[in-house]
Amino acid sequence: QVQLVESGGGLVQPGGSLTLSCAASVRISSINPMGWYRQAPGKQQEFVAAIISGGSTNYADSVKGRFTIHRDNAKSTVDLQMNSLKPEDTAVYSCRLEYQGMDYWGKGILVTVSA
Repeated sequence: QVQLVESGGGLVQPGGSLTLSCAASVRISSINPMGWYRQAPGKQQEFVAAIISGGSTNYADSVKGRFTIHRDNAKSTVDLQMNSLKPEDTAVYSCRLEYQGMDYWGKGILVTVSA
């Protein structure tokens, strides 16, 4: 059973930084797309960032220039470095992995950006 566990969430002030990490229970490689999604209170889940086969990255327009996604295949982790955080970044952030033709999701972790 593939499991994804997120960590690193919490409360941060506007303008601050936070790094989320997602650890997979299986060995991953560069062919396995991984990404981060978020769901703000009262809103639908939305794409944040992804790292796909070959190491290419994609970002939502709302986070470009502020967030950076990075994977470490040796550790089976994908991190999301978040800088210049805004109150509108407040959401539950979930990690996604495509592995052997299946989609797997973590349970999510809360990030709150507030003064």
